[in-house]
Amino acid sequence: MSDRSGTVEPVKPLRADARRNRAKVLQVAYEVFAAEGLGVPIDEIARRAGVGAGTVYRHFPTKEALYRAIVVDRVEHLVATARELAATQAPGEAFYAFFDLMTTEGATDKGLADALAGEGIDLGDVMPEHERAFKDALGQLLRLAQAAGTVRPDVTVADVKTLMVGCQAMQRYGGDAAPERVLGVVREGLRP
Repeated sequence: MSDRSGTVEPVKPLRADARRNRAKVLQVAYEVFAAEGLGVPIDEIARRAGVGAGTVYRHFPTKEALYRAIVVDRVEHLVATARELAATQAPGEAFYAFFDLMTTEGATDKGLADALAGEGIDLGDVMPEHERAFKDALGQLLRLAQAAGTVRPDVTVADVKTLMVGCQAMQRYGGDAAPERVLGVVREGLRP
């Protein structure tokens, strides 16, 4: 904020109780969005967090701001995981471990799956830097695996992301197919 002279005033750090409330709201919202998707109203998130709706709105003026804070945290965690896998495992193992992680997390985290699929909030539109970081990390895993001969050379990052979203949906909505068998078919399709 700036005063009338144009001097920028420092932003005050949150009080301890405000930090706890913010953390509680983020945790509850993450759990609710993961289990139920983006359709849950902010008032319901406030109720489940044990705070007033005003508390939620003070920290997150819109549902999009709340969702964005959650997705930023999740995407940053996934990017860090992808980079760690690239640094510590063989290229093929790292790529398929990340693919499996994304598929299983997305199957249980409806909010993240919706974001990756561009439903509700499109990462590329509202958080292009995080979408780019995710695609870069996935791209690094893919390039390393392709160079090692464990993933087909004609597969793109967009192909892999689409397959992840499809596998997430398949696991979430089930049907008669056995998820592990279908994932095995997809993994075999990615191999040269």
